Amino acid sequence: MSESKILVDVRNLKKHFSKGKDIWGRDTEVNKAVDGVSFQIRQGETFGLVGESGSGKSTVGRCLLRLYDYTDGEVLFDGQPLSKLDEKQLKPFRRRIQSIFQDPYSSLNPSLNVLELIGEPMKIHGIHQGEERKEAVAALLERVGLKREHLYRFPHEFSGGQRQRISIARALSVRPEFVVCDEPISALDVSVQAQVVNMLEDLQSEFGLTYLFIAHDLSMVRHISDRIGVMYSGHLVEVAESDELYEHPGHPYTKALLSSILEPDPHAISERIVLKNEGAGDRFNADGCQFRSRCRYATEQCAIEAPELREVSPNHYIACHFAESILSESDK
Repeated sequence: MSESKILVDVRNLKKHFSKGKDIWGRDTEVNKAVDGVSFQIRQGETFGLVGESGSGKSTVGRCLLRLYDYTDGEVLFDGQPLSKLDEKQLKPFRRRIQSIFQDPYSSLNPSLNVLELIGEPMKIHGIHQGEERKEAVAALLERVGLKREHLYRFPHEFSGGQRQRISIARALSVRPEFVVCDEPISALDVSVQAQVVNMLEDLQSEFGLTYLFIAHDLSMVRHISDRIGVMYSGHLVEVAESDELYEHPGHPYTKALLSSILEPDPHAISERIVLKNEGAGDRFNADGCQFRSRCRYATEQCAIEAPELREVSPNHYIACHFAESILSESDK
């Protein structure tokens, strides 16, 4: 894609959760859900974030939305550091940054009808009044594949796919620039998932949106994303353009994830990489690679020195001591 300005700049982001305290209120054990993540998202692109459950990808999304305060690091939106802003100062940014969550039913107030659900953000940010607001909501409903007659219905009267469409319309109601899509299709039927993803792509082109697309469906992430970051145990282990990542994975964890994708061709033969030591890895160890206990390439170096995310080929970043040899192996 052509060069454009950096809209979101994540710098060494950390979010740690306390798992226990002593009698003086000090943390005795800490869950490092996100531990030093850095990446940038350019205006108009979709940055995909993938990884297994517990990898920290949704925590990153919530930090970008300022639903969580950061333990350390910074998120800059359009050059403005979000951690420095109080709630009053955050209000204009909340209009520019919106979200779509995994479960549309739990994110929609069951006591409000569709007109109220989509119109409420408009009311908060002073967009449209009275009949004009109603017409704007009706137009958004039609844009996401619903009908004007749905305006006065309640969330329980819709299917899961329809509820997610309402959530998307609500996110777009304040004309945002950046949308965090946190597993937006994982709760939907397979037959509906492709429809929703195609609609998100159309809306991106129409409204000039920028997406952070968080998911574990690797095939769908490749379809929608310009670039992809792979997370493991609170760290980014690989970042590359979408096709490059899928065709030339350079981190052993990325290779294992991609090997789990089912091939539509029943005659296709592919190696399934089974990771040892199921679990979250070595998250609480101070030193070394977080993935080493599950990695078939691990050596003593991996226990001593944590690999840095480094550029091993143009726009392809990998956090592994043996990235070059793994890439060469993949090309054979």
